[in-house]
Amino acid sequence: MVGLALGMLVACMDGTIVGTCANVISKDLGGEELYSWMITTYLLCESAMVPIAGKMSDRYGRKPLFLIGLILFAAGSIFAGLSNSMLMFIICRGVQGLGGGILMPVAMASVADFYSPEDRGKVQGALGAVFGVGSGIGPLVGGALCEYINWHWVFFINIPIILVCILFTVKKFPERKADTSKKIDYAGITVLTLIILDVLLYFQWISGEMEFISARSIGMIIIGIILSILFVSIERRIEDPVLAPKLIHSPTFVKASTYMFIMGLAMIGTLTFIAMYMQQMFDIGTMECGLYLLPMVVGMMITSMGSGMLVNKTGYRGWIVAGSTLIMAALLLMYTMGSDPNKMLLFVYLFIFGSGLGCVNSTVMISVQNHTSIENMGMTTSAVSLMRNVGSTVGTACYSLIIASQMNSKFADSIYSFVNDIFNFNGTGLIALRYVPGFDIPGQATLAETIVEIFGTSVCAAFLFGGLIYIVALVISFTMDKKYTVSEDENRH
Repeated sequence: MVGLALGMLVACMDGTIVGTCANVISKDLGGEELYSWMITTYLLCESAMVPIAGKMSDRYGRKPLFLIGLILFAAGSIFAGLSNSMLMFIICRGVQGLGGGILMPVAMASVADFYSPEDRGKVQGALGAVFGVGSGIGPLVGGALCEYINWHWVFFINIPIILVCILFTVKKFPERKADTSKKIDYAGITVLTLIILDVLLYFQWISGEMEFISARSIGMIIIGIILSILFVSIERRIEDPVLAPKLIHSPTFVKASTYMFIMGLAMIGTLTFIAMYMQQMFDIGTMECGLYLLPMVVGMMITSMGSGMLVNKTGYRGWIVAGSTLIMAALLLMYTMGSDPNKMLLFVYLFIFGSGLGCVNSTVMISVQNHTSIENMGMTTSAVSLMRNVGSTVGTACYSLIIASQMNSKFADSIYSFVNDIFNFNGTGLIALRYVPGFDIPGQATLAETIVEIFGTSVCAAFLFGGLIYIVALVISFTMDKKYTVSEDENRH
């Protein structure tokens, strides 16, 4: 359990830790034109590896896959810290992502191997708390290390934790006999990986420089459709598919996957921009920004542990409905903050948001695992995790598009619109105008004040989008099993 928790901790932390020190790294290594790939590469490689790792752990056992994940993550961390060019750094982040894509689904699937359905809630609740802590303290740790030591230690700090993980895994992780009787679905793995990359890159680029109606955009959509048709054809004919088509016949899996997609959309979209929002509204640094996120982390820890301990007595639906309501309420309340937020109210809203996430994250995963056979546990768990990852990318893209559209429109209507005729910035790039002197108009709000106001209201518009989208998740939550149901093996998929 300790090894699983520590492995998840480093994987979750590294998903968010780079965001606060990305500017420092890009200035040191150069290659600013590759800036967005510093974060994107990790997510792409992690998402591509998740379904493969889940299926391979069903076949060859969790222990060897978990060790491979730890070794890849350690290697990526060491060489990322030693990088002397942006290209080398991005490649190393990709290696880290491959490791993280193994650690997350294998850790969650292992819970079902080691614990009975009656005890899974407590353990998944603990891992859910680790997920929240890792995601939440990533910006704080990254900011502190950059500020007080240097950015290299953002990656070197992983090494001692991973060494402890390896020690626990080698000594304590139970062995499981490998099943090599069936052929590996190489064709399915290849096509699924291409589909994941196509979808994630589409949303990454559409939130940046790629236009909705363009040859590249339409081409990626057509490629995605063709690959999806090919993938379904392959998986229907293969004896042991990497992602079995029969999963869609499980109502629990379909509802859980859809829910986790929406949760990933709202969670990562909000986390990505709430930090930037606080930095601009309160004029604070990266480390202080990380501290401001602690109420969310505390809320997530409390409800994740609480739901895990009580779900086998109370059932799934109550926790998921409560969590969905809290998340939706928090996002709608954050929408009301605008460009002049009250700091204490923001802390309360973040606590509510984190509490909601803690209620649902582990509970949804437990419901899926309790309706899945052990031989398919890795595949099913990883498929649900993949949907959360895809939702994260889509959410970040949607939030980016909304904020950019709002900022461009509001600034074009402002008295300072002439300034951008000179600099030609776009979207969140307009924030750079805040630091341009010499354009203030007497008797009017300064250029800097105007930019901050526009950015604040634009980010809050994205929070409104997240809150409205979560209405769908709330509806789904009312359809989840009310009691703590566990299917017999012969009825499981």
